[in-house]
Amino acid sequence: MELESLYDLLQLPKGVEPPAEEMLSQGGKKRYLPPTSRKDPKFEELQKVLMEWINTTLLPEHIVVRSLEEDMFDGLILHHLFQRLAALKLEAEDIALTATSQKHKLAVVLEAVNRSLQLEERQAKWSVETIFNKDLLSTLHLLVALAKRFQPNLSLPTNVQVEVITIESTKSGLKSEKLVEQLTEYSTDKDQPPKDVFDELFKLAPEKVNAVKEAIVNFVNQKLDRLGLSVQNLDTQFADGVILLLLIGQLEGFFLHLKEFYLTPNSPAEMAPAGSSTLAGVGRGRSGRH
Repeated sequence: MELESLYDLLQLPKGVEPPAEEMLSQGGKKRYLPPTSRKDPKFEELQKVLMEWINTTLLPEHIVVRSLEEDMFDGLILHHLFQRLAALKLEAEDIALTATSQKHKLAVVLEAVNRSLQLEERQAKWSVETIFNKDLLSTLHLLVALAKRFQPNLSLPTNVQVEVITIESTKSGLKSEKLVEQLTEYSTDKDQPPKDVFDELFKLAPEKVNAVKEAIVNFVNQKLDRLGLSVQNLDTQFADGVILLLLIGQLEGFFLHLKEFYLTPNSPAEMAPAGSSTLAGVGRGRSGRH
């Protein structure tokens, strides 16, 4: 593949040159984020949330992160972040000025992180090399894992995935491949707690509440008609539990012994919901179906 066509495929940002074959050793791989992936709204939102989380966590130490790609690679901020999150002190030098000392510091921090996350090195989606080489995807995988471990209530955008271009050096030249990288968990409606129908009604269509109450009253009265009872007000007539018990009896075909509850309770203690024996009596009355 010619370099020009490779450049067109990558759509690399201005000033970023496509890799030459000699830059990659035989079998070597490098991945790139095309501009379309970098500008994805959910991808940008994920970085924003993580940066705000880091800056809030490290506020007492007056550390500010402005770019996850540029500020996290040397292990300095990761060192401070992990120590504060895990409430422990790592045996690593505070300031590392040379590339060798920075990589050593980063290795110490990542070893402690992997141990805390109960990950073996081969299981991690990051490494000393990828983080040190400012691989944004590896950095994001690492930070998402830390957030899930130490800040599980942090509201990360769900189902963040981006298209990645991988370049591999082969005997026949450079080989490119497009892949999709999943950064946060996929979420569906099944993962969400079920919505309460009436809460939704009050929120979305409050003008229909009275119509729904009227329909419920008509339904209840149809079922209680055989007992010579009727309901006009849901708010007050269900308060003592008597109507509710009689309705259950009609719906389920139970005969409710009158001695099990008070038809006209005169105190809170006599109200049907206050006595578990009343509900138990419903079950015992199964043999008395009518």
